This record gives sequence, structure tokens and C-alpha cells, in this order.
Amino acid sequence: MLNQSLRSQIDKIWTTFWSGGISNPLTVIEQITYLLFIRRLDELQTLKERKATLLGTSVEDPIYQIDDQPLRWGVFKDMDAESMFELFRKVDGVFDFMKNKGASKDSSFNKYMKGATFMIPTPRLLQLVVDLLSAVDMNDRDTKGDVYEYLLSKIASAGTNGQFRTPRHIIRMMVEMTNPGPEDVICDPSAGTSGFLVKAAEYILEKHPNLLTNAEMRKHYENDMFMGMEFDATMIRIGAMNLLLHGIENPQLVDVDALSEANSSFRNKATLILANPPFKGSLDHDSVDGSLSSVVKTTKTELLFLALILRGLKVGGRAAVIVPDGVLFGSSNAHKQIRKEILDNNQLTGVISMPSGVFKPYAGVSTAVLFFTKTGAGGTDKVWFYDMKADGLSLDDKRQPVAENNIPDIIARWNNRHAESNRLRTEQSFFVPHAEIHAAGYDLSINRYKEVEHEEKIYDVPEVIIERITELDKERSEMMTELKALLQQQNATV
Repeated sequence: MLNQSLRSQIDKIWTTFWSGGISNPLTVIEQITYLLFIRRLDELQTLKERKATLLGTSVEDPIYQIDDQPLRWGVFKDMDAESMFELFRKVDGVFDFMKNKGASKDSSFNKYMKGATFMIPTPRLLQLVVDLLSAVDMNDRDTKGDVYEYLLSKIASAGTNGQFRTPRHIIRMMVEMTNPGPEDVICDPSAGTSGFLVKAAEYILEKHPNLLTNAEMRKHYENDMFMGMEFDATMIRIGAMNLLLHGIENPQLVDVDALSEANSSFRNKATLILANPPFKGSLDHDSVDGSLSSVVKTTKTELLFLALILRGLKVGGRAAVIVPDGVLFGSSNAHKQIRKEILDNNQLTGVISMPSGVFKPYAGVSTAVLFFTKTGAGGTDKVWFYDMKADGLSLDDKRQPVAENNIPDIIARWNNRHAESNRLRTEQSFFVPHAEIHAAGYDLSINRYKEVEHEEKIYDVPEVIIERITELDKERSEMMTELKALLQQQNATV
């Protein structure tokens, strides 16, 4: 966890960016991302130099040459603000080096530095940011990851860009329920800031603390375990840095429109998909990959992403996906088609209905989480439903912490589902047989199956109620008469 001093410094930088004329939170994050990458280039060079010193050899594949030394973080960070600012802006300066020489190295992250634009407006702001980042111990993965996560949290408090950020406690719930392991290949086809991938990585290291000491497992963790797709160049830079600062050196992030034919190679690769795809989007029919249209004939992104996820999973692979409520009960042929595909041809295991306030203040739409496994041959016997009423935060625009929180109960019941068979439909969680869902037109809304207990209230007949009111009125009149008499007596004695 970050201490209050570090949080205050980050808040100060954020305020300074805004007062300097940069109001887009994604631009702020992107500029800080560039600086983090520049610092990392210096750290990598330092590691190469230490290795060469120990072995008594020359530096292998150096990032910086002798003439490039002033461009290194360890050198320019101690310059005065004006000199540092000029070094960044000039031709063949720090920023040009990052985009060209630095970004030419063989790294999945480096290639996203192409086209980067330096937008920090003043020497003072540049020095402030550099001083902050210099004070952070980047050898501590937890600290540098926390710094970046705190920066990313600013996106969620900055207006219209909130849709990029799924609440972290909801992500953590989905990760715990899918229980990723060291052999998984984990993908998010709408990666954004890579929040799902980061939380999955943290969970795996928690459960398998010795993973990184095994050379083969470490190689898989750093290079092949995490995949993501994102068509926004800014977001993919931010997501890549988020993963890098959490110890994932070479994530497989692809700069592509996930639903287009350009992404047709994403087939049968992932063993686990965690995602919160875009809601209520619509594409031109011609821009949709034909293999997705064969699964569901629609241009709605929330339905096409479900088809994409099924296509991207290996047989036996599982998925946890946030969908708008309309996906659960929509009556169009496309809505029924995708639900039928998941239920009949694969295995739907769970549906968690979430309250509409989960994504406030930026969206009031009700959502649900679908949990399913790709089988290609059916397997849905019964589906576990849970009616989440609270997530630990108030369901208004303020989203303040509250005592009510169903998430621990959800995880506990999910992990002990065999004990849920006898739960009544009046309770928060229960099973519904596949045959019943089929008969209901593949409706997956919990209200279709939930039973509400109605407590019978017995009221007196009107004549009795009127008599009671008359008695109360009489009593009131008598008390008023008594009060007036007391007042007259008091006035007479004065």
C-alpha cells in the first residue's frame, strides 16, 4: 500500500497537469508512462553494465552508447528544470531516443512507443514528475505496481473516461472465482488498462509464491501467460506499462480491433478469459469478422464479444465476462442465439446479477457476470444464480464504503456449490435446471426464476379503525381543553 506522503505527491502532480492545460486523464497517464519507460531503459542498461563488470567483459547489446549518457535517467534527473526540459524537447534528445533507439529493442512494449508525443508543457511540471518517480523504489514490484494502480484510479474519477476502469473489487471477485493457475493462458480481448490481467497475475503469485524461482514457469509467466487486445494506442501503452510494472516483462498485447477480421488468428488459444467488453456498441456489418457472424448474427458488440470469447478459448477453457442485463433476457433472435450457444453447446456454470450502482457514477446500467466453460459439446446441467445486493460500497454516485457486502458470501458459496442444491428460490442463491431455462426461452435473468415471499397482513375492518380514530380524536380534544384551562389558571395568577 502507498503511504499518504506518496499519494499526496501523486495528487499534486495530477493537479499540476490540469493547471498546466492537460485535462484529459488518459493523456496525463500516457505522459507518465513515457517517463517510466525512459527510467526503465536506464535500469536495463545498469543491469547490463553490472553483469559485464562481474564477468569482466564488455556490455552486451548496450542500450546507451557513450555519446548517449546525458540522456540517461540517472544523469538528467539531477539537472535543473530548464536544462532537463530542453534535453527532452530537442532533436536527438531524451524523447527522440526513447521513440527511436530505445524503442527499437526487441520488446513487446517498446513497439508501442512509436508515435509517442511529448506533451508536458512546463519545465517545472517535468521536474516535479521526474522527482516523484525518482523517489519510488522501482526494485519493489509491489510499490511500483501500487504507484501505477493509484495513477490509473484517477481515470475512474475523471468523468467520461471512467468506462475504461472496471471496479477492482469486482475484478478480484471474478479472478478468485475462476482460480487461475501457473499453467493458464489468460486473455482479455478488451484489455484497456490490463486490470484483469494484472489482478490475475497478483492472484497467481499469491497462490504460488515460488513460481518465479522455477525457470520454465517464470518464462511462461513473463512471456506467454498474459494476452490482450486493444485498438486504442494510448490504452495499449498504458496497459503494457501496467503489466510491466507488475513484473510481466513481455505480455502478448495486440494492437487490433478484436471483432474485425484482423483478429481472426485469435482461436483456441486461451485457457481463461476475463473481460468487461464494451456495452451498447454497434458495428458496421462489413467490419465484423465473418466467423463471429456465423455464431451470432448481429452488429451489437456485447453479443459479438461473447462469440469472440467462445472462439478464443481452448476446449475446456473457462470464462468470466461482465455483460449488461439486456444480454440475459433480450428477446431478439441474436440474443437468444448466443444464450442458446452457451447453454446448449457449451457449459454455463453461473450467473451473478449485480446491482445497477456498481458502475456509478459513470453508468447506471444493471450488469451481470457470466461464468462458462467451452466444451463444444454441451454439458450444462444446472446453472447457479446469485442475486448480489451489495458490493461493499454505496450504490449511489459517491460509492463510499459500507458494511453490506455480498462478495465474500458469493465466493464462499461458489467454492461450495455442491451444498447449494437444496437452496430455495426465495434465497439469494440457487440452482436452476437447464430444462427450465430452455423452456423459458433461454432467459437468464434471475427474476425469471426467483420466488418472492409475500407475508400476509391482516387489517381490522374499517368500522373498527374509524372507532379507534374517534376515540383518539376525543382524547385529543379532552387534552386540549385541559391544556387551555391550565394556561388560563397560570395567566390569572400572574
